[in-house]
Formats: sequence, C-alpha cells, structure tokens
Amino acid sequence: MDSREYEFEGDSPEIHGYAHVSRESTVVGDVTVGANANVWPGAVLRGDVGPVEVGRQTAIGDGAILHASTVGEKVMVGHGAVLNDAEVRDGALVGFNSTVSEAVIGERSIVAMGTVVPPGYEVPAESFVRGSPATVTPLDETNIDPDEVFEAFSSGDYANLAARHGDLFE
Repeated sequence: MDSREYEFEGDSPEIHGYAHVSRESTVVGDVTVGANANVWPGAVLRGDVGPVEVGRQTAIGDGAILHASTVGEKVMVGHGAVLNDAEVRDGALVGFNSTVSEAVIGERSIVAMGTVVPPGYEVPAESFVRGSPATVTPLDETNIDPDEVFEAFSSGDYANLAARHGDLFE
C-alpha cells in the first residue's frame, strides 16, 4: 500500500492495476478506482462516510476533492473541483473549481468552470451547466460542440499523459 493510501474502519482503497494514481494524492477508505483511470497530484478521494467510485478511463484533476461520490466512466473532473455526495454519470465533464454537492450530473453533460451545483439538482443528460447557483441549458440549445469538447479530453496525448509521467504515478 502506498504511503498516501489509508485504511478506514476496515475498508482499504481498491486501485485497478492499470489505473494511474499519483503518489501525491490521498486515497482513504472505501474507494474504488477503475482501469485506465488517473488521479492527479493533490487530489483527495475520501471514502469514509460513503464510498467513492471512479470509473474506468476517468480523470480526476489536480487538487480535486471527492467525498462519498460516484463518478462514471470516461468522465473528466477538472482541477480543484469538489464533489460531495454527488453522482457524475458517464462521459460528463466537471470544470475547474466547480462544486457539486448532493446532486446528479447527467451523461455527457458539461459543467462550466467555477459552477456551483447545489443540493437537490438532477442535471439531465447532455446539458450545459453554469453559474452560481447553476443554471441548466440543453447542449443542443448552445453553440457548444460537445463531441469536440469530449474529444479534446479523451483522446490522443491527453488521455495518455498519466502514463508518460513515470515517477509521479509509481
């Protein structure tokens, strides 16, 4: 067990052998990280009052905090984002410094940088979410090309960046 992975009341983190979890992140208790996911330096995944689940091919950015939350597959959680008792469904993007608390982000939705999604929100699939408190607009009513946004974060050099860092993820 890495020095930054901690047991809590009998629960220890389960990190898939193909996941990249920075030794500069903190992973506590009932946490599961799926295959080909990456967890960057300064991130905190705390599964004490509830489990934290990170799906395969998901990226948890530097300094993000996940507490009692579920994050689906192929999700991008930006630097400094906070997820508290939240669910982020497959293919969604949560922008830098956003906060999602006791809410659900639908599949392939985009949460803009700095957005605050308060308790009780259930964002429909393929929505654009922005503001504080959040407002929700269907993606097809915006000028945003979701395929272009998702492609930028899920392919090419960015998707393989964690593997290229070597010592940061040993």
